[in-house]
Amino acid sequence: MVTIKSEIKTSGNSLMKNKPCEVLIKPSRGGKIRIFSNGADTSFNAEIDNLYSTDHCVTLCSKDKRTLLGDYKYKAMLCEHFMAACAICKIDSIDVYLSETEFPIFDGSAKVWVELFKNAGIDGENKELYTVSEPVYYLNGKTSLVILPDNELTISYAVNYDHPDLTRRWVSLDLKNIQEIIEARTFGFYKDLKKYQMLGFAKGVTIENTVGLKDIGYTTELRSTHEPIKHKILDLLGDLYLTGVSPLNLRAQILVKEAGHAVHCKVAQQLKSKLVKI
Repeated sequence: MVTIKSEIKTSGNSLMKNKPCEVLIKPSRGGKIRIFSNGADTSFNAEIDNLYSTDHCVTLCSKDKRTLLGDYKYKAMLCEHFMAACAICKIDSIDVYLSETEFPIFDGSAKVWVELFKNAGIDGENKELYTVSEPVYYLNGKTSLVILPDNELTISYAVNYDHPDLTRRWVSLDLKNIQEIIEARTFGFYKDLKKYQMLGFAKGVTIENTVGLKDIGYTTELRSTHEPIKHKILDLLGDLYLTGVSPLNLRAQILVKEAGHAVHCKVAQQLKSKLVKI
């Protein structure tokens, strides 16, 4: 069981709704990452069974708190970067209190979350290793995500975007340079920004928290080569951690091609029952 040594208090604006959100994170011995959203006094666990949506971001919810209109009042949007930070720091036991229904975006990566965890101190250690009992996969046209048992962890992520730097490109996880994954920012096509904002999304996008893909180049200087693909790996780490096992504790080959949150989470649901401790 791994938690934090002291409470964390922070705040920031959300990416989708651009609303300020205060966050309080407390150490816990419950063995779960519990989320209390929108000021609620009841929680839900950050796990794949509580998935609400993968539209634009990963949203988790308390499924026993439905409103009369069928919506879920107590939910948490943009969980992926927070969960990726938890996976990287091996944290599996904390209570998270959100004043709103969306995690702050900060700089668009997991960098701030990891720094907050390390500054608070990490209490405990998790050296348990896992593999998969059999191949886990999703194949649909150009999209694929395959997890194969192996003696060590390898992650390779391929994309094919309409951008000169991101056409038929792939990046592999290098644990020696994990910081490049941690600080890789979210991204999107700059030409689509106004459309999404008219639909009520991406209202909190800034040049500091999002890499905009232009016809040639980007709206901001990249932190590392192929930063957008590295952000896809970051998203994958957060989404697969909804199984309860950090992907960094897996001994498996993970091969991904042109996927996203929906596919990550579909595979996480399969993966949950295929995990075996080494």
